[in-house]
Amino acid sequence: MRRYLRVLFVCTLLVFCSVLYIFNQLVSSLESANNHQARAQRTRAAEPGLRERAHDDRCNSDSVSLWKPYGTRSGCFTDSALRSVLEPVGLAVVACGSRLEETLTMLKSAVLFGHRLLHFHIFAEDDLHAGFTQALESWPLRFRSRFIYSVYPISFPSENAREWKRLFKPCASQRLFLPLILQQVDCVLYVDTDVLFLRPVEDVWSFLSLFNSSHVAAMAPEHEEPRMGWYNRFSRHPYYGQTGLNSGVMLMNMTRIRGRLFRNDVAAVDLKWADLLVPLLHKYKLNITWGDQDLLNIIFHHNPESLLVFPCPWNYRPDHCIYGSNCAAAEQHGVYILHGNRGVYHDDKQPAFRAVYDIIQQFPFEADPVRGLLDPLEEKLKSAEHTYCGRARHAFTKRLRQSVSELHTHRAPLEA
Repeated sequence: MRRYLRVLFVCTLLVFCSVLYIFNQLVSSLESANNHQARAQRTRAAEPGLRERAHDDRCNSDSVSLWKPYGTRSGCFTDSALRSVLEPVGLAVVACGSRLEETLTMLKSAVLFGHRLLHFHIFAEDDLHAGFTQALESWPLRFRSRFIYSVYPISFPSENAREWKRLFKPCASQRLFLPLILQQVDCVLYVDTDVLFLRPVEDVWSFLSLFNSSHVAAMAPEHEEPRMGWYNRFSRHPYYGQTGLNSGVMLMNMTRIRGRLFRNDVAAVDLKWADLLVPLLHKYKLNITWGDQDLLNIIFHHNPESLLVFPCPWNYRPDHCIYGSNCAAAEQHGVYILHGNRGVYHDDKQPAFRAVYDIIQQFPFEADPVRGLLDPLEEKLKSAEHTYCGRARHAFTKRLRQSVSELHTHRAPLEA
């Protein structure tokens, strides 16, 4: 009898401990959710205190070097589904020279069509900081409440700073160092300044949920058609896959990038990201044409399992239509992210791309999105029919029409 009583007592004790553990985990989860909700509400509030705190953060960031990390924690689907829903979507960009207006137009497209809180991580030369601050603070309050932002100085390792800054376009290689600078940030979506979102940013952010345990980043191919490929015809260094990668849109799980050991051809052992970049530069600097993008191709050539590949509508460039359409998914579903590389937003070589840029840049925030954005764009695209890209104009507006419809729906209750 005593034996049965002891067994009963042990079982009762185990059940009690299990219930206590489950209850403790539930309380912790609820507390975490409440903390994140409170943080999101605070960032949405347009109070003077928010602006003062953001200003202090920006001022403090100017004095931070590459090896003194800063940033706010941003969740990844792969690390915590709950945190990824409650915290802002991190969007990173690097702007130097005359890229202020182009960058602001990119950020505007992200705010116009997105429905989740965004956190802009803007890396810019010092003389551009005031321009970003003044422009972003001047946006209407209803749109200003949809994002928070941090402006950082350009920062490279001191022993190779000049080489890194002059690699390809000014400051472009800064993106390679984002995992080392923003060490408290889990994930970011990096985009070039000449990118425009034609559907919500959170849709590309959701690719994080498709990452397997090996993936650290996602990018789109440089070309869909090997006969047009640059890397497979001209490259003097290793590259990813059959046609290489385009790094203008790059989703990064930076926690994994910081912790992963990467296979390489510059050392006899696998190296961490922080130890890999400088040796790669020294080995290949005379053989690379597209700067940091080439270095990323070299890294993922040796570590292909670490990359998730985007379909072409998520990084649609002139290469996809300049000699005829070679992005079938965009033809069918529309362009999701427009990438106007080669300066096509600012010349007359590809009027279809320039039409999208001009309409978004000139669109007044408070205007009707159908009459002020979609209708004028469709009319302007008709004048581009003499080009191959212009003949595919339906691809430029197919998904955008849905985004505008969603924008119009979200505006209606506010206007009522």
